Amino acid sequence: MESRVSSLSLSETTHPKSSPSSVSRLWRPAAQRNMKNQWSRLNSLRQEWFSSSSAARSHATSIVNAYMKDMELGVLSDIPDIRGKACMKLLKQQVLHHDKLVSSYKDMVTIVVNMINTSTSLRCFAKGGTNSSIIQFSNSSEDTNDDGDGGGIPVFTFSSISFFEKSASELVQMFKLELYLKRLLVMEFLSLRSKEDPIVKRMCWSDEIYHGESDDLSRCDLDCREASESAPMKLHTRVSNNPLQLISQPDSDILQVYLTAWLTDINIDKNRVEDIFCEVGEEMHVNFVS
Repeated sequence: MESRVSSLSLSETTHPKSSPSSVSRLWRPAAQRNMKNQWSRLNSLRQEWFSSSSAARSHATSIVNAYMKDMELGVLSDIPDIRGKACMKLLKQQVLHHDKLVSSYKDMVTIVVNMINTSTSLRCFAKGGTNSSIIQFSNSSEDTNDDGDGGGIPVFTFSSISFFEKSASELVQMFKLELYLKRLLVMEFLSLRSKEDPIVKRMCWSDEIYHGESDDLSRCDLDCREASESAPMKLHTRVSNNPLQLISQPDSDILQVYLTAWLTDINIDKNRVEDIFCEVGEEMHVNFVS
């Protein structure tokens, strides 16, 4: 994410050089602008997440509906080759929804990466030094002596930078954990194949779901290229580097559990998410609409 920079020109006749006190005085409004921008961005990203998650579940449901394992055909079973013809037609629908599911999942990964970048851009650093006639501020540091927190003073009324950082970290962690779970479910949905499908391949944790996924996931502290333990341990779940397969192909009851797990966003406490945005919004006098 590009750094947002606010420039404040000072009169050289009045301020031949910028004193530490003037930098401190000007830091607060710059920090407030940056904080509002970043939290507004986080608010937009959480809404984008739920939108992409809903779209992905719709595609996953279509994949499940096109999966005919153990499906009872009733009186239709007497029609010659009815199952084979139906499976071939449903297979074409599966392929279409596979692509759409991958696209929605990729959007969700991008959203979490952007959340992480935004949550680590809350500090406001002075640029140019005290000898400059122009004081600039950025959310990236050029001075090892500048912590970007204004010396711990409140950004708005009561809370310092650390309060907003802790709140953002708690928020992002929920979405990261949910992304890990969603990845497992996506791999299961993409592995659903009928016996008529000439390409039957169960996915491994180390497989990329889309080209470039490994690079994106590494920014979320999840590397699918590593062996079994590292990333799945964050889920408190053991996932081997063998195909994700306790049973060869799940039955309809298990698939419904998968869809329900997707819908409920198990790792995201939605009440807590609302509380976080309410607490932050009250501090900065902004109403974040969910």
